[in-house]
Amino acid sequence: MQKHTSHPSPRKKDTSEFRINHMIRAREVRVVGDNVETGIYPLEEALRMAEEQGLDLVEISPNANPPVCKIIDYNKFLYERRKKEKEIKAKSAKSEVKELRFTPNTDDHDFEFKLRHAEKFLKEGNKVKAYVQFKGRAIMFKERGELILLKLAERLAEVGVLEGMPKLEGRRMHAVIAPKSTKKKA
Repeated sequence: MQKHTSHPSPRKKDTSEFRINHMIRAREVRVVGDNVETGIYPLEEALRMAEEQGLDLVEISPNANPPVCKIIDYNKFLYERRKKEKEIKAKSAKSEVKELRFTPNTDDHDFEFKLRHAEKFLKEGNKVKAYVQFKGRAIMFKERGELILLKLAERLAEVGVLEGMPKLEGRRMHAVIAPKSTKKKA
């Protein structure tokens, strides 16, 4: 068994996404960055400019003509990029589907209680999947189940929108109610 040994350069970093320094293949590059006069330079001169500042030359737009390179600390560049991606991910609404269970014989008090929960879920930007579970002979009261779901949708009309008419699947009739506004209220 033969071992393959390579000697990594002291400035070698994770370069899976971007080409840096001597890995850049273009002859000329457009250089941007702080403390740099933006312009098109031969690759050797751009590398020298980066080295003089103790920074890296990072190819940020390889498909441009000529490729755009930025003089920046590569680790700082990756850190700030990941930070931005995290912020974007955090800002994207994380809506969930909350389930509410009813029976064909759900009384008014239970209905009101579940209605308040559904209203809270919708105001938080979540969808509500309400379903009526039929057990045994209760399947004969499909109309009651449908009425409960339609009554729920009607009472939630201010904060939610019924996505479709109640559907019966097996022994369950369900309806999905989506929030009217996707903005979360504090």
